[in-house]
Amino acid sequence: MQTSTRDRIVVTAARLLQRQGYIGTGIKQIAQEAQATLGSVYHFFPGGKEAVAVAAIKHSSQEFAALLQKTLDSEEDPAEAVNACARRLATELRESGWTDGCPVTAAALETLGTDSEIQQVCADALRGWERLVHDKLLRCGFPAETARELATTVISALEGAEVTAQVARSEEPLRAAGRQLARLVHSYEVRTA
Repeated sequence: MQTSTRDRIVVTAARLLQRQGYIGTGIKQIAQEAQATLGSVYHFFPGGKEAVAVAAIKHSSQEFAALLQKTLDSEEDPAEAVNACARRLATELRESGWTDGCPVTAAALETLGTDSEIQQVCADALRGWERLVHDKLLRCGFPAETARELATTVISALEGAEVTAQVARSEEPLRAAGRQLARLVHSYEVRTA
């Protein structure tokens, strides 16, 4: 199946933003690597680089949400599901040569303190991922407030561990975070049972 020019631009931009960040990714590079003309990029994204970045971050966010959902659903036990997420992230990060970390981290950090659309889609992505963990915990019988706070903790810890793993070029920060998050989730499971 052949992808459309717009889709190639979005997927290429998503990969570049993940690896190089927003500031380090140029619109000409996006066009060149997507095998599209600069005119095509502006045709599909009249708002230029920011509009391409917004579409790319939304795309990456949805891809990561699907991976997260699949991994959470792979384990019935919520503690083991969280640990499975950390292990999967560790493996995929290593297999990428430590380059394909969180799809929103670089853009989010580069746009901190702004009221840009990029900052908004990054925030929406993080909230969406938290919601997936929250919903898994609710389905497993956790009280709503506990599920909300644990979901925020899980996503925050995984985000930090992923950056640490990239810098250290080691799976261990993610694997350790997964084990500790599983213990945390399990400790609440016992209390709510």
